[in-house]
Amino acid sequence: MLAVELAIVAGLIVVNGLLAMSELALVSARRPLLEQMMRAGSRGAGVALDLMREPGRMLSAVQIGITLVGIVAGAFSGATIAERGDAWLESRNVPTRIAEPVAYIVVVVVITYLSVVLGELVPKQIGMRNAEQVAAIVARPMQILARGAAPVVILLDVSARFGLRLLGQSRPRDAGVTDEEIKTMIEEAERSGVVEPEERSMISRVMRLADRSVRGVMTPRPDIEWLDLQDDDATIRQAIRAARHARILAANGDIDEVVGAIPVRAALVALMDGGVDAVRLLVQPVPAVSDRLGAIDVVEQLRQSPLNLVIVVDEHGSVEGIVSEGDILKTVVADIEEREEPHFTARDDGSLLIDGSCPVDEFGDRLGILVPADHSYHTVAGFVLDRMKRLPRIGESFNYGLWRFEVVDIDGTRIDKLLATPQPTLHRRA
Repeated sequence: MLAVELAIVAGLIVVNGLLAMSELALVSARRPLLEQMMRAGSRGAGVALDLMREPGRMLSAVQIGITLVGIVAGAFSGATIAERGDAWLESRNVPTRIAEPVAYIVVVVVITYLSVVLGELVPKQIGMRNAEQVAAIVARPMQILARGAAPVVILLDVSARFGLRLLGQSRPRDAGVTDEEIKTMIEEAERSGVVEPEERSMISRVMRLADRSVRGVMTPRPDIEWLDLQDDDATIRQAIRAARHARILAANGDIDEVVGAIPVRAALVALMDGGVDAVRLLVQPVPAVSDRLGAIDVVEQLRQSPLNLVIVVDEHGSVEGIVSEGDILKTVVADIEEREEPHFTARDDGSLLIDGSCPVDEFGDRLGILVPADHSYHTVAGFVLDRMKRLPRIGESFNYGLWRFEVVDIDGTRIDKLLATPQPTLHRRA
């Protein structure tokens, strides 16, 4: 008889563990992985996703089960096993006033220990370590439990929502994954060796690409290579020979009168075979995009362009820059080309020499600076102009965050170099 009673208590502890494991697995499971399992044919993953859409009812059903199991286990062990322990102690000549509390305490302590370890900690560890697999297995039983306890579940769910509303938590939390959560997961994957450091860096840059406008990735107007189709043959021939890129823009008189682009390699062959007139026949149209377009959106425009090149124009139709597949690639893979100088050069005194063309998001990440969300500039040079409201002179400086910035080089009207010096004492100011 004692064996039956112990088996019942053990069974209740196991049931409690299954419920606890199911709860944590369904809460911890990641939706993308469950969706992938569902596409692979797992019906349990689909049920788990359905349960996760209404977590309140699922949690209420699990909590009902855990509470009932705990009550039954406590009452049963106290009413049966503790009495048997009491009787056994009394048979060993232990006084009743001592035997009864000792037996009860021992039974409660042992049952509590087993319930915590086998009914909570171990199952929850299993559910957390294998969340998606466990969720797919337990989803259907949990769905049946939720349906069976529907009246009580609805009551508890409504009560919980009312309590949240009283605490000012009426709006549900967005279940979507944020950029910061993705970055955290990638950093954890890097620490565990699943993702290489360069892979993490590339993924971060791809995410950054989606936050940039086309101005943040384009080759600006002053750096565009172009030729005037109205020039004499010698000038056009020299422009093609001096070209440093695979394509060169072709315009009539002015860069704002762009008619297309010419593949430089084909132009060199044409020069040898047919002269400048053959080069003019190589001009191909190039699509134009607004300078307000997102950088990620310009990728589709590049696919549709016969030369994998697009022109960036402002609202007045003036050419602001161009974007090629190389510009996109350089944004994702840093230093894909040999640069005379990197964006950041660390100095022995802890300061940083920063290139004025450095993208402002990389600048903010490197220095730990919060760049205003509504900023309209895209480079460090634009950041300086926005702070000073004018073109500064060499040697002028300003403080921002915990850094002091000094303009150390200006090329014409373009800010070329900026020196950033850490100023840790700035936060001590009253």
